[in-house]
Amino acid sequence: MRPTVWLKPGVLIIYGASLDAAIHKHHSIQLVWPTSSAVCKFNEDEISGPLIINSQVEHQLQMDAGWVILVEPKSELGQQLSDRLAQADAVPIEQVAPLSKVRPEPGDDPIPLLTPLTTKLSLKLEFAGTASNVTDERIQQLLANLNTCLSGDCLKPANWRASEVAKGLSLSEGRFLHLFSEQMDIPWRPYLLWHRMTCAINALARDSSVTDAAHIAGFSDSAHLSRTFRKLFGMSIRESQSLFPKS
Repeated sequence: MRPTVWLKPGVLIIYGASLDAAIHKHHSIQLVWPTSSAVCKFNEDEISGPLIINSQVEHQLQMDAGWVILVEPKSELGQQLSDRLAQADAVPIEQVAPLSKVRPEPGDDPIPLLTPLTTKLSLKLEFAGTASNVTDERIQQLLANLNTCLSGDCLKPANWRASEVAKGLSLSEGRFLHLFSEQMDIPWRPYLLWHRMTCAINALARDSSVTDAAHIAGFSDSAHLSRTFRKLFGMSIRESQSLFPKS
């Protein structure tokens, strides 16, 4: 089966097979919708089948085939999922039939394919752009600038030091760091690392080598990218190659 990746502001959607990740955690809220078997482990607990996993919750996912959707917690969709989670680490999704016969291609629109899931959860999933629940206009503009990377014009976020960003927003560095954490519920540095990883995934999905993806996303080298990838996703870059379509 040919894996497929869609990446837009606030949402990363993957359809693939043979996902076997070690224990890991990341910034995004995660939706899992298997087409066959899947088990997610949390400490001593296990959930089989479709589920929602909260941000920064350690988990280990094994899935034969299906959908994984990573959602920015402060996006409109992320807030909908947060409301459903109600601060739980994870919640199962009951009575959602798997689409075992669906084999999407990279040019397909994933939204119609995800309709049974989004309808079940009463979710609004729009791929034209993910509205943010961030209220400060300066942080909104900063996020919009960062998301320019997703169209292929990477802004080299590794060079975005807090002092430089703060100066551009006419804020002191301390005020910027406090404001960003207040608005995004995550400090600037780990958020920037997560964004750099999405830039690297975007490059890999466009057939870049691991070395080139590391350079594009601002990592020091491919080894740095691979270490970070394993920490955030529970697998190595080599293991993840099956998740990216090849032209």
